[in-house]
Amino acid sequence: MPNGLFTDMLNKNCIRRKLTRKEQRDLDIEITFMEGVVERDPHFIEAWKVLSDDYSRRGKFDEGLKADENLVRMQPNDPAVFYNLACSLTILKHYDAAASALSRAITNGFIDFKWLMKDPDLGALRKEPPFKKVWAKICAFQSETE
Repeated sequence: MPNGLFTDMLNKNCIRRKLTRKEQRDLDIEITFMEGVVERDPHFIEAWKVLSDDYSRRGKFDEGLKADENLVRMQPNDPAVFYNLACSLTILKHYDAAASALSRAITNGFIDFKWLMKDPDLGALRKEPPFKKVWAKICAFQSETE
């Protein structure tokens, strides 16, 4: 998958501007609809992805984390799913778990390290000690590919 498309999929939480009332209302409607979809079909991966993104955009980070955890169970080899889990965990200040999820994303094939180092969702994690292991993994990966 080209890095540009991959990064677009991962850009779930980074929009930090305040939503208008109409955007909030539209998002609430979409969340309610998607909750109904996943209630009827708990294995509908695309619906879970939309729901995860919507929860995060709406500031419902605990619910977004639960959606990301469901996605990890359904797609245990998808690097984007683990990357998004790391973002959700970082936002909730679960830094050890976030570093572990990010490491798993790299193991599963995530390679857009330039984005990883500037993604605002991971900003707090990059300042924490658990990120040192992730950084070591990135450095090792980059030295292998040179």
